[in-house]
Amino acid sequence: MLKLYMTPGSCSTGIHILLEELELVFEAHIVNLLAGDQHRPEFLAINPKATIPVLVKDDGSALTEFQAIAYWLARKYPKAGLLAADADAAAAALELTGFVVGTLHGQGFQRVFVPEKYAAGPAEYDRVKRQGTDIVNQALALVAQSLPEQGYALGDFGIADAALFYVEFWADKSGIALPETCRKHYRLMLSRPAVRRVLMEEGYRPD
Repeated sequence: MLKLYMTPGSCSTGIHILLEELELVFEAHIVNLLAGDQHRPEFLAINPKATIPVLVKDDGSALTEFQAIAYWLARKYPKAGLLAADADAAAAALELTGFVVGTLHGQGFQRVFVPEKYAAGPAEYDRVKRQGTDIVNQALALVAQSLPEQGYALGDFGIADAALFYVEFWADKSGIALPETCRKHYRLMLSRPAVRRVLMEEGYRPD
């Protein structure tokens, strides 16, 4: 059975959504990042990077990194249409997913949520958070320009939508205003039954 190592409300929410969309049976293992679970020997034995999400496949091997897990799920279950077969369309989805994970999450929200990683001391936390918020706003503005006025990011629901949703969710919960097309995309995602199930399972109200 597949095993997902996840933290509610984190980037792993996007992978959780994909698993629910595929209607796969899997075990969910909660990793409490604030308690330092990611540094425990039993978790490091699965993922020495000490990061989430982690998907342990049926053969016992582990996949790490959002993009890799999303790509594997899409290619393992192609009938779901989570990633286009066409090379150009697939590359566009991977490009958007990479920008979300690498820039919006990795450069922007990381500074907002864990400023201590980027500051010499507590006196710099506010500056780092402001810098992170600026990165998020600039990145969201770029994403918004590429999104259609209606519908999903690249036509049909896919891995890029799951990635984009989790940062839209963070923005919404952090009081960061979403550009109009991002807001429409976020509301569209919230209307999907699988997304609503995931949020409820992770302890959030899907509204």
